Amino acid sequence: MPNIALSWLGEHVELPVGLTATELAAALVRVGLEEEGVRSSGVTGPLVVGRIVSLEKEPQKNGKVINWCQVDVGGHNVLDDSGLPTVPRGIVCGAHNFVVDDLVVVALSGAVLPGPFPIASRKTYGHLSDGMICSQSELGLGDDHDGIIVLERLGYSAATGHDVTPGADALALLGLDEEVLEINVTPDRGYCFSMRGVAREYAHSTGAAFTDRGLPTAAVPAATATGFRVEVSDDGPVNGITGCDAFVTRIVRGVAASAPSPAWMQRRLAQAGMRPISLAVDVTNYVMLDLGQPLHAYDLATVAEPVVVRRAVEGERLVTLDGADRALSPEDLLITDSPSGDRGARVLGLAGVMGGAETEVTAATTDVLVEAAHFDPISVARTARRHKLPSEAAKRFERGVDPRLAAVAAQRVVELLVELGGGTADDAVSVLDVVLPATTIRFALDEPERLVGVAYTPDQVRTVLTEIGCEVAPVAGEPRLVDVVAPSWRSDLVGSAELVEEVARLVGYDAIPSILPAAPAGRGLTSNQRVRRSVARALAEDGYVETLSYPFVGRAQHDELGLAPDDARRTALVLANPMSAEKNEMRTNLLVTLLDTARRNVARGQSDLALFEIGLVTRPRPGAPAAPLFPGAVRPSAEQLAEIDAAVPDQPRRVAGVLCGQRDLAGWWGPGRPADWTDAVAGARLVAERVGVEVTVTSDADHAPWHPGRCARLELVDGTVVGHAGELHPKAVEELSLPARAVAFEVDLDVLLAAAATEPLQGTTVSTFPLAKEDLALVVDADVPAQRVFDAVEEGAGPLLEELRLFDVFVGEQVGEGKKSLAFSLRLRGADRTLTAADTAAVREAAVAEAHRQVGAVLRG
Repeated sequence: MPNIALSWLGEHVELPVGLTATELAAALVRVGLEEEGVRSSGVTGPLVVGRIVSLEKEPQKNGKVINWCQVDVGGHNVLDDSGLPTVPRGIVCGAHNFVVDDLVVVALSGAVLPGPFPIASRKTYGHLSDGMICSQSELGLGDDHDGIIVLERLGYSAATGHDVTPGADALALLGLDEEVLEINVTPDRGYCFSMRGVAREYAHSTGAAFTDRGLPTAAVPAATATGFRVEVSDDGPVNGITGCDAFVTRIVRGVAASAPSPAWMQRRLAQAGMRPISLAVDVTNYVMLDLGQPLHAYDLATVAEPVVVRRAVEGERLVTLDGADRALSPEDLLITDSPSGDRGARVLGLAGVMGGAETEVTAATTDVLVEAAHFDPISVARTARRHKLPSEAAKRFERGVDPRLAAVAAQRVVELLVELGGGTADDAVSVLDVVLPATTIRFALDEPERLVGVAYTPDQVRTVLTEIGCEVAPVAGEPRLVDVVAPSWRSDLVGSAELVEEVARLVGYDAIPSILPAAPAGRGLTSNQRVRRSVARALAEDGYVETLSYPFVGRAQHDELGLAPDDARRTALVLANPMSAEKNEMRTNLLVTLLDTARRNVARGQSDLALFEIGLVTRPRPGAPAAPLFPGAVRPSAEQLAEIDAAVPDQPRRVAGVLCGQRDLAGWWGPGRPADWTDAVAGARLVAERVGVEVTVTSDADHAPWHPGRCARLELVDGTVVGHAGELHPKAVEELSLPARAVAFEVDLDVLLAAAATEPLQGTTVSTFPLAKEDLALVVDADVPAQRVFDAVEEGAGPLLEELRLFDVFVGEQVGEGKKSLAFSLRLRGADRTLTAADTAAVREAAVAEAHRQVGAVLRG
């Protein structure tokens, strides 16, 4: 995100006196540049210029030598007997890069340096040190930790127009009192990654006078026959567009390329968030930040003519400036040369991303080759992401750089190297320019009103388009139409919609009224939406907590669940560009991500859990075709839409729940109760009940990740399986680090919704007569499912049965080997009378008789 220093911005646009960063942010917000924050240097309090009056070197017992300095700080000196500030301050300093009479920067007591690091008088090395002589690193101006700032060496002196008298304000001198505005730039407005672009936007917002320093002038030389030759060998294999359409080279000889850049430039680079390195590198970075054109400086002695721009060949490698050895891809656009005579044999850098270490500017460099080029945004973006190199250059190229800016920026670099490095500009100039002319956009002057809903006048529209740099020409015989050619720095203006957006932006978004459409009557949630909400509400009321998990999983999670190699749930949709390489598949069941959520909670100490989730799963169809690719910006035909639909996998909506630990917590009311398989079955039944579908529960011998003997299968009356519930397999519980005997359920909500009755449910009369209760325990063979006994008892009890509940299962020697006892609670009620003892006894006998007939059940004695 660009950092905007007001003094720097003021070189491009007229700023009012006293403008603050907050006021600048408000002006830029009006044209769509959002404020991210306002930063300051972090230095406060008295920071002044000091002159070294005397310096005594004092060796210490630890082997260190310190300097006991007397420093003249003008009006901040110690008062003498007559009350005048004439006595220099005594300061201890461990640096040795200064001498008597040098001008330095002194932080006095009460100052606060970045950190924060407060300054106060303190006793050290046998002296009372009354302040601190500062280095660049201590003030946040650079990385020089070993030497303090000597102002004359950084170009600060009376001869250069700076106030360096002892006691003068060093905050203003060094620019540490200046605020820096950080702004957010949307991807379509790459020209705002420069002072030039932000200044233009400020002028649009306020009407301030703007000077475009990116336009060609007479100072920019034409190409010469002796220019350092450049060739482009690329037919656009990435997106059909040549990777480089402009390339300018300039040469500066006899320059102190590795010398430090002047303090003012280092300060501006630091304000922009860049680290000063050397003169040649700092100048190219400075011009990039100023104008928006990325540049690169080569040691001319290490580069062979010609420079060739081409794509990489499989197997090529490059050591970039960051020291990384990188394997190159055939899609990478390269800068190469020919030191061995083999054309383009040596790789110099990744075009528009980062240069190579072999040709970088070093301490031995005296002649510099300056490169300014324009590269294809798509090529640069892909290379930067492939190599994980989000450089400042790549950030600008991938968002769009002015293709007409290269020669102007190169000239500015040459001028600065000559001025600051003592170099000489070589007459050799190479200019490659095959930039295509901008496309003419046929634009209707009433289009902004049609799209935005504001009555913009034709003159207003023309004025806005001209103001942003467009050429606007009338169309003969069509007064409502104009032909618009966008300026070179606005590569985002490609059609009428973009031009309409510019009109709305510059006239002001506040001119667009907020009109809410009237809500049409008779609409609301669909039936399925209401049912889904009812299911979620029912589970929440039953003590479950709803969660939402990402639908991305990995193969290892299928192994944790114990899915068989041929399990259909292992056939998953694989993502081409996953957020994580470990989770590159779309989930095929909901339980896998819900269990991961449960594991995370248990790992953080929450072991008593009842979680549920409602979400989509992705189930690829066997033999489904691959998704076709059709051209963009064109509505697909009906046949093409059918092809797309055929390739889209099924995405059923599921409901899953997980319980572990205590289902009922212990307290004064009792010892509590751990969650068991009956709770999972009850949760699944609750879902079906809220949907309004009757399900039957049978045993399922083997369905991972459930325990083979404690897994229930839920089916519709026609035998369609809608889900499973029960206790999780011990191995799965161990793999997931969950509490022992955790239970879960998962049901297909879409199947239940499809089976739900479409007609409204008919309510039944509520009886006002009292309730009667009967309990009975039936002994059956151990392999008889409880559901079959339940159904038999329900059928035998008849119309007087209001509620039937299984409340106990017992296995032991009391009921015999191979047997089990099932205890049921029957709630009975008559619609027209109070039930007698004979009525309830008859129901009990009928229920036992029917259970005996169907499953051989006998009443437990």
